[in-house]
Amino acid sequence: MSPFIPGPPPERGLFCNRTLNLRAIKAVGYDMDYTLIHYHVEAWERRAYEHIRDRLVEQGWPVADLSFDPELSMRGLIIDTEKGNLLKANRFGFVKKALHGTQAMSFEAQRDEYARTIIDLHERRWVFLNTLFSLSEACIYAQLVDRLDAGQLPGPMGYSDLYEHVRKNLDATHMQGKLKAEIIADPERYVIDDPETPLALLDQRNAGKKLLLITNSEWAYTEPMMHFAFDRHLPEGMTWRQLFDVVIVSARKPEFFTTRSSLFEVVESSGEALLRPHSGPFKPGTPYFGGSAVELERHLGMSGDQILYVGDHMFGDVHVTKNVLRWRTALILRELEDEVRSIASFRATEARLAERMVVKERLEAESRQIRLELQRRRFQYGPRTEAPTEAELVARQATLRTELEALDAELGPLARAATELSNPIWGLLTRAGNDKSHLARQVERYADIYTSRVSNFLFATPFVYLRSPRGSLPHDPSLPGGTPVFGANEAGAGGASGADGGE
Repeated sequence: MSPFIPGPPPERGLFCNRTLNLRAIKAVGYDMDYTLIHYHVEAWERRAYEHIRDRLVEQGWPVADLSFDPELSMRGLIIDTEKGNLLKANRFGFVKKALHGTQAMSFEAQRDEYARTIIDLHERRWVFLNTLFSLSEACIYAQLVDRLDAGQLPGPMGYSDLYEHVRKNLDATHMQGKLKAEIIADPERYVIDDPETPLALLDQRNAGKKLLLITNSEWAYTEPMMHFAFDRHLPEGMTWRQLFDVVIVSARKPEFFTTRSSLFEVVESSGEALLRPHSGPFKPGTPYFGGSAVELERHLGMSGDQILYVGDHMFGDVHVTKNVLRWRTALILRELEDEVRSIASFRATEARLAERMVVKERLEAESRQIRLELQRRRFQYGPRTEAPTEAELVARQATLRTELEALDAELGPLARAATELSNPIWGLLTRAGNDKSHLARQVERYADIYTSRVSNFLFATPFVYLRSPRGSLPHDPSLPGGTPVFGANEAGAGGASGADGGE
């Protein structure tokens, strides 16, 4: 590594699913919230939660005593609005962990409810928590399910009705603008300052790339937030508006990428923002309202894989731009930093877990062979052997069972610790048991690259050639150190019984 550019810590790397030559990218588009600007998640979501709760109190609901629980939900979970459950699914759509309201469902209850269910996010029943803005919504919904079950909410009302009511009040909170007014009035409380982000964008701009800001936030919020986050870190005399070639607010993503809508110029007059219909080329430094990606491509004279779009919303930013426009995509996952650090801190325990799992698999293999030999002798078929005797086989089977039970007692706490990394309820963002999570699968499918923050581009430079790793399959040779074990069910359950755990 060159002495001029220090390498990033592991948690701030650019992770590549599909090879991307940044030198070939001519324009880079950015979302704003949780992309260019990061918030103190708990502070923001607590206030969003309190606004929803207070609206419900005004409507006569007995919920004034409820409070925000930051561990109850996380990005990538799924709300089952029909059953009032909060779920974590694996990459195949099978439910691996479930809460009803705020209470963990037992293994038997979860199996009865979801053994024949594969989650398909195209169905209205399922609500995928796409961004960090979803945490307050999921938290209060789960708590209200408890109240609904206890008969403490106005009725009659089902779990789907309850979700629609929560969603309506959340939307009203954002529409009224009270929460955003609080953020604008006290940005230090809510915004994480990152002076490296403006520098990373300056690198890209001066390397010849067009920079685009495409946000759903309105101009009255975008301007003061970008001023706070960027202007003090830019060269003297430069403002954030000079950094971007095109600025589009109130973009209505994902519709911005899929439909055509009228484009308006935002005209500032006497402290107010007015809209004026616009046609023709975009003017640098001028903010625009609405419009469409097709119109933007025409102005830029670019399309498809010449444009990289960077955002934090799996569907509104990454999925649609990839599927419809064939733009290159980058997903921002701020939680990735904690995740990578947690995995690193668990590495010694993981190595011991993997080592003991090798022993367990060896003992289980011997136990299976003895069980099969006893079966063949009982039904008198297959190859005949004289020794060991049936009594010796039974004794050895009992010894193996004792050893496996002791091993399970040792593995259990280690495996449970693996499931509680990052979040004591849900574990790692990208894992569901010993498999990839549903979120991880979507990241693989739709994000060419992913990283924890925009300023991580600073380490790579605008000239980086990002290469995806060789894909692996279960029949590939194991890597040194074995396969990571992150699931309690897979690592510690089953004992010597040999029972199949199913999906």
